[in-house]
Order: sequence, then C-alpha cells, then structure tokens
Amino acid sequence: MQQGKFPEAEIFEIKKINYNSPIVFAGFVGAGLAGPLSVGYIIEKLKMKEVGYMRSKYLPPSTVFIQGRLRHPFRFYSNKEGTICAVICEITLRMEGVYTLVAAILDWAEQKGSNEIVILDGVATNGKHDNKAYCAAEEDLCRVMQDKDIKMIPQGFITGIPGGILNECILRKIQGVALLVKANHKSPDSLAAATLVEAVNKAYHTNIDTEDLKKQKDKIGVDFKELSEKYSEDRKTDAGMYM
Repeated sequence: MQQGKFPEAEIFEIKKINYNSPIVFAGFVGAGLAGPLSVGYIIEKLKMKEVGYMRSKYLPPSTVFIQGRLRHPFRFYSNKEGTICAVICEITLRMEGVYTLVAAILDWAEQKGSNEIVILDGVATNGKHDNKAYCAAEEDLCRVMQDKDIKMIPQGFITGIPGGILNECILRKIQGVALLVKANHKSPDSLAAATLVEAVNKAYHTNIDTEDLKKQKDKIGVDFKELSEKYSEDRKTDAGMYM
C-alpha cells in the first residue's frame, strides 16, 4: 500500500493472539443499536482485548467518542484464549463498498481458523420488544437453534453488511448465522440487546449475566442517542431488515 493511500479494506492488527478456531460475534448499526450494544457488552464481560481495526476508503470519515474517550469505530477483539472473537462497528455504513468490507472480514476470520460467524442484530418494530430471539441460518443450524428455544425466522430480507456476510458465508467454508430480536427503531434498546446476549448464552454456553445491561437503559440512551438518530435517518431510504 502506498503511503497516504487508503486501502480498499484491510484489518490493521495491533495485537498478536494465538487463535484457536474462534467463533466470531459481529454487531453493526441497526434497529435499537442492538448489535453493537450486545457485542460491546460481550466484549466487556469476557474482558476481550482489541486486536485490530478496519481501514478502508469505504468507511465514512467519522470517529466515535463515548464519554469523551476516542476510539476507532470499526474494531476487532479476541479473548485471551483466542477462542472467541468479536467485530463491532459503531458507525452507519454506505452500501458502496459493502462487499469489499465483507470480504475483508471473512478473509480475516478464515485466516484465524474460524468456522462460524454470528451476527447479532435488531429488527425494527413499532411495537414492544417481545423478549424473544430469532435465527436465520442454513436449515441444519436452524434446527439446532430451535432446540435451544431460538425460533427460525419464517421469511424476510436481511440487507446491508449483515446480509452481505451471510451471502458470502454460503460460498465459503465458514458457517454464517444471524441472531435477531425485535427492537425499537427510534432509540437505543438495551432490553433487545440483553435478549441477544441471552440467546448467545443459550446457543454457545457463554454464561454472561445480562442484569447490568438491562439496568443501563438511561446511560445508553445518552451515550448512543446521536448514533441512533443517524440510523433512524438512514432507515428512511434503506429499511435494512424485515421479518
């Protein structure tokens, strides 16, 4: 890469880890910010360390401040054992370049020996959150999830970077699954995020206590208000996900 030139998409690694066939959890901006809130909470509770971040000319020129602290908006994490990784993005992404970003994420996951990537996301609803998690995956995995009280989505569309990842997983030797919850499309939804973490507990035996997340409603509303408003604005032209 020439100096001063932004790459198409690359993961710039800042920490070396010995990976052990990690499962990868991914959260992107969507309804209720359920994806990044749940993945961020998993990162916190499992004491995962930042191992890299995405550099790409397709990312908007934005950065993230939470309580005055600067952080890169598109980050990669791992636990100490290298068995669980996480991808979290806290900015809205344009459709342009989505497949380039998707390819970079999946190339990275495959290089680390991962066999499964799990997208955590919210589906916009005007009603109340129903405390249920749903899954979208290939048929065999859906049956496994149903045995763990995670219902299959009967039909719908998943677009944007989550849809791109699931599409690309079909063509690669990596299993793709989306865990979805109904979430508020106007404001951050910590209860929806907690339901996603509880679904992860059921499916992957992570045993993460969600009480702190459920209690963070007011704080999350302040910290992520602007990002949630940006998602609501973008949703007027790109609805993103349907159930």
